Amino acid sequence: MHRRELLIAAGTVAAAGIATAGAQQTPEHHHDSSGSPLVDSALHCVKTGNLCQAHCFDLLAKGDTSIADCARSVESLRAVCGSLAVLAAQKSPLLPHYAAVAKEACDSCENECRKHSDKHAVCKACAEACASCAKECAKAAA
Repeated sequence: MHRRELLIAAGTVAAAGIATAGAQQTPEHHHDSSGSPLVDSALHCVKTGNLCQAHCFDLLAKGDTSIADCARSVESLRAVCGSLAVLAAQKSPLLPHYAAVAKEACDSCENECRKHSDKHAVCKACAEACASCAKECAKAAA
């Protein structure tokens, strides 16, 4: 298995774990967050971020440092959106404050990925996921 495939698989497993953790329920405490646009959007950001990050690593390994800021931005996005999905699934009272921070991370990552979106489809997909998540974050932060 190549490093890129391993990173993608690990990211997919992590995102699935986040979704599962948020969806686990006991009969006494029923929280239905399935279909939550914010949870879905945050997990989509993690997924596209994983793919973008793997692509950035491949380019960096080949000596292309033009993608370094994108890689840094995506790393922050993945961490923030993973936590965002958990907080949104739990309907945490911290969600409005955290969603404002997540919106900043999404906006920053979108801006970096847009710089490369004409050359790299994964950057374009990540930028679009970031834009969508930023809109959902704005709703939750309000």
